[in-house]
Amino acid sequence: MNQVTTTGQTVDKAIESALKELNTTRDYVEVKIIDEGKKGVFGIFGSRPAIVKVMLKIDPVEEAKQFLKDVCRQMDVDVTIHAERDGKRVFFSLSGENIGNIIGKRGKTLNALQTLTQIVLNHHSSQFLIAILDAENYRKRREESLIQLANHLARKVIREGKQISLEPMPSYERKIIHSALANEDRVTTYSVGTEPNRHLVIAPK
Repeated sequence: MNQVTTTGQTVDKAIESALKELNTTRDYVEVKIIDEGKKGVFGIFGSRPAIVKVMLKIDPVEEAKQFLKDVCRQMDVDVTIHAERDGKRVFFSLSGENIGNIIGKRGKTLNALQTLTQIVLNHHSSQFLIAILDAENYRKRREESLIQLANHLARKVIREGKQISLEPMPSYERKIIHSALANEDRVTTYSVGTEPNRHLVIAPK
């Protein structure tokens, strides 16, 4: 039950009755006053009870977690999901067996699932939130491998004097390579193309 309509001698008493019925507190509901009621003469004649509609607030993080659980279940992957919110960023950490199915080749499945999770998250949120999805610390390992790749390719560009185009990758992965080579004064990096085929180029200065 997500909502109830209750009555009471006053609006506050009607809300109190609804909270008991929903087994929750004032912080987790939205209240719509249908009728403020009327006290009446001597509190009896012509009185009318207050009527309120009380609805449970939808937690966008919990809705996103449930979405992830449903998707993983359909993929026959048993996962444990830990969610942590830091301002506008919501981190979802997945762990369990066969987690590789969630990550996919070079993280493509994980990236797609992250995009869908963000859509679900913001569908239920009053402010824009950013979903960051990780599985068995894949993001950290991927960042380390991208930094190694960036340094290796930069040395090749310097040695051969020719630019190198990388495969298409998400914007945050391109940013990792941009940052890794930001202090290398012998090469420059830039992105070309349009999403989802936008890719990074490492070129000699």
